[in-house]
Amino acid sequence: MNYAAIKTHDVANGPGVRVSLFVSGCTHHCKGCFNPETWDFAYGSPYTEETEQTVLDACAPDYIRGLSLLGGEPMEPEHQKALLPLLRRFKERFPNKSVWCYSGYDYERDMLSGQLGGWSVTKEMLSLIDVLVDGEFRLEEKDLTLRFRGSANQRVIDVPRSLQYDQVLLWDGSQEP
Repeated sequence: MNYAAIKTHDVANGPGVRVSLFVSGCTHHCKGCFNPETWDFAYGSPYTEETEQTVLDACAPDYIRGLSLLGGEPMEPEHQKALLPLLRRFKERFPNKSVWCYSGYDYERDMLSGQLGGWSVTKEMLSLIDVLVDGEFRLEEKDLTLRFRGSANQRVIDVPRSLQYDQVLLWDGSQEP
């Protein structure tokens, strides 16, 4: 896996100050994408153990609220395999910090149905994500007033509660993360 960027002080992709990892590679190719260079799986730099350590170290300060995964597309099957160890280490080291993930895939149709490759990997990855912003960006539904999303079709899902109650429950901002 390659990555396009690591932002160590991001305030746009989840609440508070966050560390954001932008992976390279996306098959959605949404019209109006804000990051089209990340569609290319070869774009950027190789994601290595050193990269993972850099991300984790950047998450250490108390003022960092969590980690955000963006792209590109973090939920591409080959990305899941690379990101799962990062999420395991993050949750072990920072149990009180949150993980946000931005994906063009649909939570029910693509993720819960096992359409993204190995279900065991997707299932474990979802268990380590606190909030998922799902759905492809749609230029015709673009709305700059929406919080943490770019188009009206996208949802901000509270993943732990959604998994617990076996239904989509939206994150409303009143609860952590």
